[in-house]
Amino acid sequence: MTAADCTVPVEQRPTHIAIIMDGNGRWAQARDLPRTAGHRAGAKAARAIVEAAARAQINALTLYSFSTENWKRPADEVAALMGLVTELLPGEVVQMQQNNIRFRVIGDRTGLPKNVLEQIEQAEAATTSATGMTLVVAMNYGSRQELVHAARTLATQVADGTLSPDDIDEAAMANALWTAGLPDPDLLIRTAGELRVSNYLLWQISYAELYVDECCWPDFDAAALHGAIEAYANRRRTRGGLTT
Repeated sequence: MTAADCTVPVEQRPTHIAIIMDGNGRWAQARDLPRTAGHRAGAKAARAIVEAAARAQINALTLYSFSTENWKRPADEVAALMGLVTELLPGEVVQMQQNNIRFRVIGDRTGLPKNVLEQIEQAEAATTSATGMTLVVAMNYGSRQELVHAARTLATQVADGTLSPDDIDEAAMANALWTAGLPDPDLLIRTAGELRVSNYLLWQISYAELYVDECCWPDFDAAALHGAIEAYANRRRTRGGLTT
């Protein structure tokens, strides 16, 4: 399989792919490089995967970029990660506009540095009219925090009389999440061989197919993505009932 190929019929491909991009630090360590070099290589890999997913006609791609727990990392590493956003995002906006990709960030924006938030808002505004793939970046994101935020939103609506408790159902909950308006992921990919979901899209991945790749994120390329899509297409998806 080459980078240009995705042999799975379009109708059998996932609509929404979510990825936990793991292993940047280990990739750098194996090469005697600083962790920041791994993050920069990971950003390059992300760009290639975005392009490959768009070519494969995936409707939505969600990348786990920075979790709420990542603030516990050394300050210089956190600063380098935030610096990558402000350094690279303006150029990526041009690429997204050229490829008709809509950009969206989910997570707690109140915790992000002002210059990072400004770049995010500008990128979202610049791509809001795109009709192709939606690229979602989870930044300062934690799924438990998202669920708490959604519960507070619904509670406020009940308190102010705009929502009846009897009307709180799965749809209402989904609309209160940061991912409102997006389909749930069909496929969750994690790199670097780790077997956990790390507080990522806990509500949304209820029926997602899980795919783990042993390679570290900077080595995950278009061919690897196509392999994951092929594995997904060969799964029997029952959702607790009949095979689909």
